[in-house]
Amino acid sequence: MTKYLEKTNLLDYDNKNIQKLINDRGWMSLNELDRIKAIYNYIRDEILFGYNKDDKIKASKVLKDGIGQCNTKGILFMALLRSCNINCRIHGFTIDKVLQKGAMTGITYKKAPNNIFHSYVEVYYDDTWYELEGFILDKEYLTKLQEKFKDCNGAFCGYGVAVKDFKNPIIDFNKNNTYIQSEGINNDFGIYDNPDILLNEHHQNLNFIKKFLFRHYGRHKMNKNVRRIRGH
Repeated sequence: MTKYLEKTNLLDYDNKNIQKLINDRGWMSLNELDRIKAIYNYIRDEILFGYNKDDKIKASKVLKDGIGQCNTKGILFMALLRSCNINCRIHGFTIDKVLQKGAMTGITYKKAPNNIFHSYVEVYYDDTWYELEGFILDKEYLTKLQEKFKDCNGAFCGYGVAVKDFKNPIIDFNKNNTYIQSEGINNDFGIYDNPDILLNEHHQNLNFIKKFLFRHYGRHKMNKNVRRIRGH
């Protein structure tokens, strides 16, 4: 199991800011289950849902950005878990771009690939691997979405969400799987020891022009949409 605790280029948990965060929060003084819960809740609600310049950025950069989506939040989540002696791995997928509609609008949505690279983290606790995806959207953003679409009583797809029960998505961890985009999954790449390996084999295929436009225009527009929904 030691491979599920290893530091990698992306999981740079020896970074001083990551170590300061861990020490300031006192996570190592908690029992193992409470440690996982505390780190999970931090990633979900204090690293706000948003779009970084790339999927393949170090955990320390995600922490500095203070925002993230499935792949980048997952990288920071894994780095914090491993530094706190919690075994974890990553599962790669693609999702249908329709679940991003609303957060992604206009020409950005039209030009986006139909299949968007996606991942979630699997955490080992009490002889069980738990699938954790529910950390992607912060509760504040999700609550505002639920208020915006208050008449939705069943499944919902859009704005970064793809669930069967929009009013009661399973996003709190207590020895259970959590999901927020899983209903949009359309391709499974399998399980990997770490994000470095996964992202070397699978990543978002964008040509130079599309990558440039996403970094310098598209993601800023998407982040503006997310902030508008959140209310700040």
